[in-house]
Amino acid sequence: MELESPIFLTETHQKRMRILSIETSCDETAAAILEDGRQVLASVVASQTPVHKAYQGVVPEIASRCHIEYMLPVVAEALRVAGCEPDGSDLDAVAVTRGPGLVGSLLVGVETAKTLAWRWRKPLIAVHHTVGHLMSVFCELPEGRSRFLEVPPDDSEPASTEWGEQDREAQHGRTEQAPVARGNRSAAPAVFDFPFLGLAISGGHSSLVRVEGPTEMRLLGSTLDDAPGEAYDKVAKVLGLGYPGGPEVDRRAALGNPEAFDLPRPILHAHGYDFSFSGLKTAVVREIEERGGLRLFHEDENLLNDLCASFQAAVIDVLLRKSLRALRDEKLHRLAVVGGVACNRGLRKEAARRLKGTHLLFPAPALCTDNAAMIGAAAVHIEPLSRDAALRLDARAGWELGQV
Repeated sequence: MELESPIFLTETHQKRMRILSIETSCDETAAAILEDGRQVLASVVASQTPVHKAYQGVVPEIASRCHIEYMLPVVAEALRVAGCEPDGSDLDAVAVTRGPGLVGSLLVGVETAKTLAWRWRKPLIAVHHTVGHLMSVFCELPEGRSRFLEVPPDDSEPASTEWGEQDREAQHGRTEQAPVARGNRSAAPAVFDFPFLGLAISGGHSSLVRVEGPTEMRLLGSTLDDAPGEAYDKVAKVLGLGYPGGPEVDRRAALGNPEAFDLPRPILHAHGYDFSFSGLKTAVVREIEERGGLRLFHEDENLLNDLCASFQAAVIDVLLRKSLRALRDEKLHRLAVVGGVACNRGLRKEAARRLKGTHLLFPAPALCTDNAAMIGAAAVHIEPLSRDAALRLDARAGWELGQV
């Protein structure tokens, strides 16, 4: 089979292209159908959060096994919601996250995508996970096109026919996109354009990227140790707030005083645009120890809320001040905040307050956390692999953005 790679880059073909995309970089089994590289016909996510909650973090081996169990039902549901044929006859290509991520998880998605592309005789497109997040700002997700299911933590039969109508907004609260300059209520995806600065933040990464176009990006800075989401989860674990910790810390932070604890802003004026949050986590542990341990915080809920608020204020301050510096230095006026931590309500509110002269865009929460729609949005601009390269495609757990 010879692939017609050049035709995927033509405007005429792009307007009628439908891509099945797959994302399994961590603990979300996701599939989506996109048309035109923007219109989301279906986005289906099976989350393993209840499975990993008992371990206070993602267990790679368990994540891989869950992906194997849920991958095909998720793909089938995406095809059904989009009204596509189960034999892939009305699809133009298959796209998949190649990396970075947990290698076992990535392999499930990569091998599934390779098999479907071969069986359906469709081109295969490999996508970088962070590039997908950055392109999520151009996705248009109509109401009713998102399905979300939590994998049960026991051996009970999965509710594969009972996909929830809700998306990730139900978990994080219905937060609108941040206001833009000049009083506009929200930034419509169609208005947002290149070039822009992308702040990609999640549990696994934090990056500042200058995005010139869909395939032209320059990494300005990245995480040196703990990513923001990872820091949230570690602090929540120390405080006994459960897993995942981000939403609970965010909720408590809204009730506390962000100036109650004098916490550091790690490498705020050093290492260029790089980030480091491991020292901030250590500072939180030190505050707890200096007050005699965690018991006091559990007895005084206001004190616990104040510590959450102070921690969150420090994270947000570093993220936004480095972003503002990058916007100024790069002479850019658009900022897209993407990734799972972009669901954080405190971050959205503070970004809207501080960046009044910037065209600021947060995708809907369903497009911030790991999903396959963003992979399809990036794939439409990437040349498909040749037949031999598609068959040889492997997962790249440590795929650097600068290597794309």
